[in-house]
Amino acid sequence: MTTMVIQLLITGIAYGLIYSLVGIEYTLVWNSSGLLNFSHDRLITLGAYIFGGSMILSLNLNYPVAIIVTLAIMGCVGALLAMGVFNRLRSMRSNIFAIIGTVVLSKIIAEFIRLFWGSGNMRVPGWLSGTVRIGNFAITVANIVITVVAIVLVIVLQLFFKFTKSGKAIRCVQQNKKASALMGINVNRSICITTGISTIICAVVGLLVIPLVNISATMAITIGLKGFCAGVIGGFGYIPGAIVGGIFIGIIENLATLVIPAVYKDAVSFIFLIVFLVVKPTGFLGKRA
Repeated sequence: MTTMVIQLLITGIAYGLIYSLVGIEYTLVWNSSGLLNFSHDRLITLGAYIFGGSMILSLNLNYPVAIIVTLAIMGCVGALLAMGVFNRLRSMRSNIFAIIGTVVLSKIIAEFIRLFWGSGNMRVPGWLSGTVRIGNFAITVANIVITVVAIVLVIVLQLFFKFTKSGKAIRCVQQNKKASALMGINVNRSICITTGISTIICAVVGLLVIPLVNISATMAITIGLKGFCAGVIGGFGYIPGAIVGGIFIGIIENLATLVIPAVYKDAVSFIFLIVFLVVKPTGFLGKRA
């Protein structure tokens, strides 16, 4: 029993870090532009298709080159979305326009994926496959890579925001856009950089979940919803909150399989979302949802 619990904890932490990365992506866009990006699940899917469908299966690039090219393309996509969509939507009178805009953007990306790559599922043979045994525990290579990449990515983001000129400008924009503009900071440029970073994170998530699910048009819908749950439960608009919320959800939903059928575990995170919205809407770390 103890071995099973530890095994579930290990898997839960890996999945939780995926949710945390999605929550961080939500947070970056929200803090920089004041918009909720309802297209992030499609951006995760787009990153997976670019990597698996085009870079590996079509162009036969090796993994390092394919990863670099995919992240570069997704960063450019994010910057273009900021210039063409987010910067325009945030200046509109009502938030309803922004909500509709990002929902429509999600549909556009989904249709682009269907037309360009088709509606069938894809597999990337050998990508993050295999298992490592440590004593009585079997840990998949995918879970190890997810954990390491997520930790490294969070550290890199923190260093970027604290010690680079662009990162400091982005933090200023997140605090107060009008004051930042008065101080000479290009707010639109900062939002472009932030959105580019957020889409790169989406691509990273897409690459990491390929071994867990087949590449398909619906591969990221549940992951995206749980990332939103992570942000709310941890404290929406706060990166450490997204990390805490994601790990909490990943662990709880995996441990829940000890008492409920595994098919129902996806409902656990949504139940906790409702509970937190009713009982503690500020989340674990005190930010208002």
